[in-house]
Amino acid sequence: MFEIIRIPAFKDNYIWLLRKGASAVVVDPGDARPVLEVLERDGLSLTAILVTHHHADHQGGVANLLAHYPAQVFGPAMESITAITQPLRGGETICLESLGVDFQVLAVPGHTSGHLAYYGSGVLFCGDTLFAAGCGRVFEGTPAQMHASLSRLAALPDQTAVYCAHEYTEANLRFALTVEPGNRLLRQRVDEVAVARAKGWATVPSALVLEKATNPFLRCSEPEIVASAQSRVAQTSGALAVFTVLREWKNGF
Repeated sequence: MFEIIRIPAFKDNYIWLLRKGASAVVVDPGDARPVLEVLERDGLSLTAILVTHHHADHQGGVANLLAHYPAQVFGPAMESITAITQPLRGGETICLESLGVDFQVLAVPGHTSGHLAYYGSGVLFCGDTLFAAGCGRVFEGTPAQMHASLSRLAALPDQTAVYCAHEYTEANLRFALTVEPGNRLLRQRVDEVAVARAKGWATVPSALVLEKATNPFLRCSEPEIVASAQSRVAQTSGALAVFTVLREWKNGF
């Protein structure tokens, strides 16, 4: 099995480095500098880069990394990322031989039009689609696409470890508690995350089963959440309509 190392970048990004022996793979390297520091410090050779989408804070460091290592670059075929050597559309299985692992490639449009997620060995790298206690903004896709993408991720096994790309959990939980104040597990999560952040600890990864129990964007059929959406837009009905109201509400929260 491979080890996963969290590399903080920018204000609240996480770059994920997977290592086995002297080999490494990185996910969403928006900045090359901290990745190069880890590779050099630990004597690792970069063999592959996984990119979820085209935003600069997820792929801005790729070119610099390629100047140091001849790595394969996997990423969305639908988006303009010039360094990609293995363009993907979703539905593929990629073999990362240096780690001895296969990843399923999932098309999860919504945040961007060609957004991908990578799932394998019980772990999910989902970029800016699913966050701890939240989800990404809908920039290039539609609410229907984002809702379908989240439903696709929610169908993965409950114990899947969710590696999203930002430390947004506290802010997401404030919104979640506004939407579903009667959720006992959510209130417990709020308290636990507050303690963790006060100590400077990361709150990612999370377990998918926890997201399904506390993330409002995965719970759009729950009566309290439906009622909260209807308090914003009367006559809201159906999971997609609830999701659409919640996402717009969160945009200005």
